[in-house]
Amino acid sequence: MKVLLTAINAKYIHSNLAIYSLKVYANRPDANIQLLEYTINNYEEDILQDIYKQGGDLFCFSCYIWNVDMVYTIIKELKKIRPEVPIWLGGPEVSYHARKVLEEHEEVDLIMTGEGEETFKQLIEMKLDHNRSLSEIQGIVYRGEDGKIYSNPQREILDMNTLPFVYHDDDMKKFENKIIYYESSRGCPFSCSYCLSSVDRNVRFRKKELVEQELQFFLDHKVKQVKFVDRTFNCDRKHAHMIWKYITEHDNGITNFHFEVSADILKEEDLELFQKMRPGLIQLEIGVQSTYEPTIEEIDRTMDLERLKEIVAKINSYGNIHQHLDLIVGLPYENYDRFITSYNDVHAMNPNQLQLGFLKVLKGSKMYRNRNEYGIQYWNKPPYEVLSTNWITYDDVLKLKGVEEMTEVYYNSNQYVNTIRYLLHFFESPYDFYYGLSKYYEEKEYHLLKHNRLARYEILMDFIKQEQDVLEKKGLQIELLEEIMLYDLYLRENVKKRPSWAKDPSEFKKLYQPYYKKNKTAHIEQFTLSPVETAKKGERVGEEQHILFNYEMRNPLTYEATVSNLLIEE
Repeated sequence: MKVLLTAINAKYIHSNLAIYSLKVYANRPDANIQLLEYTINNYEEDILQDIYKQGGDLFCFSCYIWNVDMVYTIIKELKKIRPEVPIWLGGPEVSYHARKVLEEHEEVDLIMTGEGEETFKQLIEMKLDHNRSLSEIQGIVYRGEDGKIYSNPQREILDMNTLPFVYHDDDMKKFENKIIYYESSRGCPFSCSYCLSSVDRNVRFRKKELVEQELQFFLDHKVKQVKFVDRTFNCDRKHAHMIWKYITEHDNGITNFHFEVSADILKEEDLELFQKMRPGLIQLEIGVQSTYEPTIEEIDRTMDLERLKEIVAKINSYGNIHQHLDLIVGLPYENYDRFITSYNDVHAMNPNQLQLGFLKVLKGSKMYRNRNEYGIQYWNKPPYEVLSTNWITYDDVLKLKGVEEMTEVYYNSNQYVNTIRYLLHFFESPYDFYYGLSKYYEEKEYHLLKHNRLARYEILMDFIKQEQDVLEKKGLQIELLEEIMLYDLYLRENVKKRPSWAKDPSEFKKLYQPYYKKNKTAHIEQFTLSPVETAKKGERVGEEQHILFNYEMRNPLTYEATVSNLLIEE
């Protein structure tokens, strides 16, 4: 028998932990389980052809909101050319309405619901050993020989310590340019109404000895990034601290670990450890979602906002940990104006990334059950994204889509840090700046085109000049902005083409030659001020200086070049 376990990932750098776990847990070499991974950017026809050429006696697909439409298209055609081969599905996108999927997709024979390892193992044993029937296997919904659809009872949750480690020495080459996913726990103690993790309130942890052994495997192999898929990683403080302590003490100087945490429940002991960490050792994803208390209560979250602000600020002060803060558009009770407040609140926390997400109405969640009460209109097809609610219109959603794009380009890229810091002195709020910029993009139809980094600067400068009269009355000076922009530009890369607003550097050419001989990849630029301090204060600070940008030595957190002031004598 040959079994094809197929995953269609959102990006090439992603891998699918689920199919690796199913294969290892089944532990049946005679099943000849083959793993196939594609991305949503592959052509459906190419995926179909490849699966067909692989052969196979059983086709299995891992289904999520980002790939399920492609899966449905592919299996429909696959059934035409291999009608005799059973097709099984699993994953969160088919688990919570499995019967309906079978009713609507006659090519599907069986769906695994919930945790799949033990279920998949028993199904494979049934196929190979003929030791049981489908009616005896928990955690499945299937089409019987009589054509009827049958639903078996849900399976009991697994002990995390029974799950084998899915990575091995021989496999690591294929993960060289990919994110490694790892779980040290399953379930979530919280009940956020928009999240499927709230469905499984039984939190289970992998024991310390196993976790440390597996972390060491990643460290020994110098994996670039390990992303923990644990939901609210620090819900058990002792477990979380144990892991943070281990990776700090065994740091290999290369591996980065990503954690999704609840910041307001971090303890002083955790913060003391964070302060000692190598820059780039960990990054934290913090789901704020909203700063409006009635909304937080309605979605069943618990959050001490003032404590969260305090913790984020403290971690920022260490300068060694990337913080990614999330907001969700479309939550109950939060209208457009109140969301603007949430946006400005989170922007003021100065995260490395500010992610605007739009509510996904996921089947199985409390939000899905309450969708009519909240007046939620959303896309009928995955990812089921919100269109409007009782509190927010589609016009509002479109405005926020524009702000999301500008935030992604100009804030989250971390390429315009000082430029944005300077400009925000002259706008009513961060939101007003990004909204105004998004409207400018739309008016000029720039949002329909792709732009390189230099073009983004030019567009930003044109936008500011359009608003110049108003902004200059508030204190903005174009000549200061030009220098700060130039600083930001060279801080990230030694661009070949000088921007239109940059001064002619020829008068310093001879003076810079000795420095260029020592470091040919560096760049030197003359400024009439301190760009960083001027950006912070919003007015001219500092005197003339010559700054060397060293691209061979970069900040591991921001990827910015190392800068130094040169004392140049004629």
